[in-house]
Amino acid sequence: MAALRHGDPRRWLAQVYPWVKAPFIVGAPMRVMSGPQLAVAVSSAGGLGFIGPTLKVEDLFSDLQKAEGLIQSSSIASLTQRSTTALLPIGVGFQIWNGDLKVALSAVQEHRPCAVWLFAPRHGQNELNDWTTGILEASPETQIWIQVGTLGEAVEAVRSSTPPHVLVIQGAEAGGHGRAKDGMGTIALFPEIADATRESGIPLIAAGGIMDGRGVAAALSLGAAGVAMGTRMLAATETRISKGYQNEILRATDGAASTVRTQLYNHLRGTFGWPEQYSPRGLINKSWVDHQNGVSFDELKHHHDEAVKSGDAGWGPEGRLATYAGGAVGLVHSVDPAGVIVESVREEAKNIVLSLASAL
Repeated sequence: MAALRHGDPRRWLAQVYPWVKAPFIVGAPMRVMSGPQLAVAVSSAGGLGFIGPTLKVEDLFSDLQKAEGLIQSSSIASLTQRSTTALLPIGVGFQIWNGDLKVALSAVQEHRPCAVWLFAPRHGQNELNDWTTGILEASPETQIWIQVGTLGEAVEAVRSSTPPHVLVIQGAEAGGHGRAKDGMGTIALFPEIADATRESGIPLIAAGGIMDGRGVAAALSLGAAGVAMGTRMLAATETRISKGYQNEILRATDGAASTVRTQLYNHLRGTFGWPEQYSPRGLINKSWVDHQNGVSFDELKHHHDEAVKSGDAGWGPEGRLATYAGGAVGLVHSVDPAGVIVESVREEAKNIVLSLASAL
């Protein structure tokens, strides 16, 4: 069972992840795109990087093996060697609804990541309990992170028989998959969850719409122990991403007008079966426009598959390929090394907090 935390959540996180610098910045486990290079780069910069779900289950083992090699030549290798638990200073994320628990347990037991991020169960908290129990049996020192998007999910997780070590609170601004209909923005959702879960002592990580130090400072003021960044990391040099996709992240502005939550892009890519409460946010493109104009799915699928053959040209407003991104995508202006992103965001947040403090 995951033990409840007591005292200052930020201090506890600093003890569990000794290489991390304040404020706590996390690289979200984006499917496929958050690979070993990105995860290790984020952790090496004083954050906590996560490897995302892989296309094939066997790819998880190769990703973790690559990460181990990268860590040995990184700035955090010495911390890992001195640790009594010898956990990898990176985490791994799993989509529960289509995940393979047996494979996940084998990978966690063999490589022992410091954290496992669980998301999107088909059968609610009971399924999360099964995964939590299994992971802690495979690697007792590994910390369990659970992503939630509503107050009800958060309260249920905290009160469960296997509460997580960390809760990730995802606001509706987030890119990728989030709540389809009942999501709430981070600034409204986070404080209510913080109030409802305060007695548990479980650290809360804010996710959704955080692109720079301003977002970090805002999240800290809401009571967050740290922040998770996904869309901003799509423009990191270490991210496994097509150039066309990355160019779209830089081009896009006005997320309220240029993004939409829909399962259409999943279905065009051949992905079916997501639980109905989840839906991805992506940039509007020709596929969506034609769909709104009544073009049949079969025709949309044909055009999509042809666009796949065109490489980077398949992305863009007139393209057909999915560009999952958060509502604050208009704040991403450059491609930078992940370490530079983490360090610059951290310093900007510190300067903002100090400036505000001095003005009061």
